[in-house]
Amino acid sequence: MVDITYYGHSTFMVEVEGKNILFDPFITGNEATEGVIDLNKIVPDYILITHGHLDHILDAEFIAKQARCPIIANYEIVNWFEAKGIQNCIAMNHGGMVCIDNLKIKMVNAIHTSSFPDGSYAGQPAGFVVCWEKGAFYYSGDTALTYDMKLIAEEFCLDFAFLCIGDNFTMGIKDAIRAAEFVGTHNVVAMHFDTFEPIVIDHNEAIDAFGLTNKILKLPKIGEKFSTDCFNNWKKEQI
Repeated sequence: MVDITYYGHSTFMVEVEGKNILFDPFITGNEATEGVIDLNKIVPDYILITHGHLDHILDAEFIAKQARCPIIANYEIVNWFEAKGIQNCIAMNHGGMVCIDNLKIKMVNAIHTSSFPDGSYAGQPAGFVVCWEKGAFYYSGDTALTYDMKLIAEEFCLDFAFLCIGDNFTMGIKDAIRAAEFVGTHNVVAMHFDTFEPIVIDHNEAIDAFGLTNKILKLPKIGEKFSTDCFNNWKKEQI
């Protein structure tokens, strides 16, 4: 079982194998998190960053210094944060895998753009597959649908996937359904939706669309903590 906390937009804390992994921290810039999320209470063991856009890195420096934890990202992003005093970072690139504690983290392709808030080059965008002895999940980052996702299903047996569904800047609902098929999972946690006007979605439409293809879509609420048991419970309710 994996425990997940949603902090809005594409920001999740995932607790697996006794370690807390924080993805793409963007909290203080999100109006919907005001009064809901206390940044001072977020203490991960690792921070994983997919690309350099502000809505994915805004709070990474603060949290990394507060938690004294490393950032795992591409070479350019790691260099950028090391210049800000973040220590023990782990630089990766596409196709590479690192082993930390009882986890293996592989950096996989994403189709998007990537620059730092000042407009400078932030390397190529990416996604991550996190695996351990008893399971694996995929965090897509911001991406379009791509046939490269099929390579993930060839290498890993995923329990679930975090997929962007907000459209406009990333995949929309229709492409996210195909992405789930490509990576080989029926269990999807939605991200990158509702934060800004261009990515507001119809929740019922999204859930119904996934359901028509026998897939489960979890649309988390900001501040919500849930476990992957939610997928098993949903399946039991349908029997």
